[in-house]
Amino acid sequence: MAEIPQTIEVEAGVKPRRFVFVLLENFSLLSFSSAVESLRIANRMSNNTLYEWILIGEGGETVSCSAGAQFNLDGDLDEMLRDDRLILCGGLDVQAATTKRLLNWVRREARRGPVIAGLCTAGFVMARAGLLDGKKATIHWENQDSFAEEFDDVELTKSVFVMDGNRYTTAGGTSSIDLMLKLIASDHSEDLANAVADQLIYSSIRTDQDTQRLSVPSRIGVRHPKLSAVIQMMEQNIEEPISPSVLAKDVGMSTRQLERLFRRYLNRSPKRYYMELRLQKARNLLMQTDMSVINVALACGFASPSHFSKCYRSHYNTTPYRERGSRAIRLSI
Repeated sequence: MAEIPQTIEVEAGVKPRRFVFVLLENFSLLSFSSAVESLRIANRMSNNTLYEWILIGEGGETVSCSAGAQFNLDGDLDEMLRDDRLILCGGLDVQAATTKRLLNWVRREARRGPVIAGLCTAGFVMARAGLLDGKKATIHWENQDSFAEEFDDVELTKSVFVMDGNRYTTAGGTSSIDLMLKLIASDHSEDLANAVADQLIYSSIRTDQDTQRLSVPSRIGVRHPKLSAVIQMMEQNIEEPISPSVLAKDVGMSTRQLERLFRRYLNRSPKRYYMELRLQKARNLLMQTDMSVINVALACGFASPSHFSKCYRSHYNTTPYRERGSRAIRLSI
């Protein structure tokens, strides 16, 4: 027989807080469900209806998540109640889901001053609506390059989540849990937030000081401090690449030693690894922005479009122009 969890005491007579989840087409199911489950469990652990929620979206009928499942909506993009918290849920192809009608509705609702949050890639919607100008924000690491290129007025971070005034953003995935635990603790108590985390088997609650990606050593499976330092410098200098000799000097080794280090641990030369990083960013920009191919090339350290095209074809077996064309076809389907 399952053990009945201990009820966490909360202030009596508290009015339920309503969350309005706006589901964009191809929204991330994990980000959304992590948020809703946190609220549901808070109700269960307190034996109170502390939170209520509704699901809305453009058209007000159904919407599909990125995994293909369809969800019935409770309503269209209608006027919210005064104390509602608005949660935008993004996912794949967020640019295509960011329609003019959605932006106009978000801007209108924002003028009333509510809390507005963007889960996963929905920070893009908030930035496009002008809600993040002059504010700190985060977005899924895969979308960071394109976001940074488009929104100069936003201070983009690599945090798991960011709360700047009444504008919240998360990096996607389980970071929705971290944001909701923060809100539950603020609304009620740390004890309740911890009880929710325990129910979710969520043993390491993250704060807005935690970064969303694994450290370089964890990501590449190598714990060599000098190699990690070089890779970090590469990642931070994509637009203006640093030569291997300068990278080697900066970590106190010869170019030959650096070559041997990369061959031993990554089975490729420093030059090749650096090229792959630059091409990966280029592909992100091609697939997620409307930047011209020439500007993408420049943003990724290629002075010549022809050289960029040659390197891109060699690595991805297609040209940048065809890659851009495949994106347009995919968005039109």
